[in-house]
Amino acid sequence: MKKRVPQIFASALLLFCSVAASAQTKGAKKPAAAPAQTEQAAQQATPTDDLQQFRQNFIKAAQDYRASLELLKAPYESDLQKAKDQQEKLKSLYTDGLISRVEFEATGTAITDAQAKLDDLQKQIAQADASIAAANKPVEAPVLGDATVAHADIAWSTGNVKVDGLIRLYAKRYSVDPYLVFCVMHQESGFGAGATSPVGAMGLMQLMPGTAARYGVTNPYDPAQSIMGGTHYLSDLLRMFGGRVDLALAGYNAGEGAVMKYGNRIPPYAETQAYVRTIGTRYAQSGVSLTAKTSARPTKSKTK
Repeated sequence: MKKRVPQIFASALLLFCSVAASAQTKGAKKPAAAPAQTEQAAQQATPTDDLQQFRQNFIKAAQDYRASLELLKAPYESDLQKAKDQQEKLKSLYTDGLISRVEFEATGTAITDAQAKLDDLQKQIAQADASIAAANKPVEAPVLGDATVAHADIAWSTGNVKVDGLIRLYAKRYSVDPYLVFCVMHQESGFGAGATSPVGAMGLMQLMPGTAARYGVTNPYDPAQSIMGGTHYLSDLLRMFGGRVDLALAGYNAGEGAVMKYGNRIPPYAETQAYVRTIGTRYAQSGVSLTAKTSARPTKSKTK
């Protein structure tokens, strides 16, 4: 899983945008919940609270980065003005034949370089603004539970009964279609538990070190840990992008920050676009629309 998140957010916490849970009516008193129900409600509320916090952390980091860019703007503008002033001073000297044409034209090069630096800075500020706007934009929550999209059951197997069982186990735990996990694993590692990419992605689900640590994976080459971490990540990406399978796949490959940077669209990276196209074509055989806001479907009880 090759990450291409720009350095502007490398120091930021990689977030999971919060998904709105079903609205809770305020004001009206309700009967006290049974202890088991109260505990279950608390367990369900915690992930949402965490997702809210991750969103805010990302936005804060992006805003801090933008502020640092603004601090550079004044000296860049100053350098450009100095280059222009220098050109004006040397213009008369050149006209009077006191300096060579090469010396005079050098001031033009300095102006061009200074302008290019300022233009690039302005572009980075605009990109930061776009990322902040995308992160602040609410994402429609997917419909969870029984309201799932009809799809065809596709026969699949990694060739390893244990791995197949782990896929079903964690797909059910995190409400992800096991066939989607299978498709991602096939593309990422070819079902090789010891696979390591040139950029350091590891194991069946090709987790990067930071992603592995985020999901408590201490040994990315352990099939159970790898599938747990990768499936949990897919689940969070689906929630983050409103059930959009194509955006979840793009986030898995390029990082969620890259997807948000481009306005919740697939980033214009050839590798990421090919990744989404390859997995998407295979996964779409199950009858799923990759762009519809669909739920992360739970598995069906089925014994092989």
